[in-house]
Amino acid sequence: MKNMKIDANGTEIRVIGDVVNEEAYISLTDIAKYKNPDNAFIVVANWMRNHSTISFLGLWEQIHNPNFKPIEFDRFKAAAGDNAFTLTPQQWIKATDAIGIISKSGRYGGTYAHTDIAFEFASWISPEFKLYIIKDYQRLRKDESNRLAIGWDAKRELSKINYRIHTDAIKEFLITPTLSPQEMAYTYASEADILNMALFGKTAVQWRNEKGIRGKTPNIRDFASAEELVVLINLEDTNADLIRQEVSQIERLKLLREKAYRQLEILKKNQETIDALKHNLIEESEKSN
Repeated sequence: MKNMKIDANGTEIRVIGDVVNEEAYISLTDIAKYKNPDNAFIVVANWMRNHSTISFLGLWEQIHNPNFKPIEFDRFKAAAGDNAFTLTPQQWIKATDAIGIISKSGRYGGTYAHTDIAFEFASWISPEFKLYIIKDYQRLRKDESNRLAIGWDAKRELSKINYRIHTDAIKEFLITPTLSPQEMAYTYASEADILNMALFGKTAVQWRNEKGIRGKTPNIRDFASAEELVVLINLEDTNADLIRQEVSQIERLKLLREKAYRQLEILKKNQETIDALKHNLIEESEKSN
């Protein structure tokens, strides 16, 4: 998960995950420090004791989490509000298999919650403070969208150019005069899906069926991240070489999947370094302009 921060009227709050696609988690620990800097965990625990909180958390999980355990949720809901009732985030997660709240250790440790839940918690802390959080979160989301768009557009165009190398190899080594136009079209589509399977784990048709899309647009690659497009460019070049070497399609898929997995793992491990370099390049570009 990517680590980011927002500034809510002078209070620094950590954010992890994907803010662009609404899969971000905000630190409840940092939000709670606004109310009690020394014992933030007590603030979170007190919030989770409330019957309304348990009801909200349970409803969120029922909507978003197919593995949520409703029986355990009902047990907590029935006990909520009693003087002796206590509930920690760890107990909630373990008992119900909740995904809306997560607990992390290490440098970015603490209790985090999906933005839907974090905003609800912030409102309980202070409606005014919640507005400051939402405002800077929106700023962060816009900045991330712009940053990704810069890299994504360039890499998408490069992948289109590089795909010509891929199709040329198909034309030279796989397309023969004996093939009908339909067979030729199938060959090109089949090789494109070799790349899709290697990178995304599904064909273009499977992806469209999952999304309920009719027709050939939009394309699965239009929703790829900048990092995935980097790997796609490499896969196109590698597959072209393997086609020239007359490696079978099954063996090529195996090799390409291994390469895609390996390269994506490397990019993930070096994400912070890559982001820092991108940030420096953008700053230098702005200064020169």
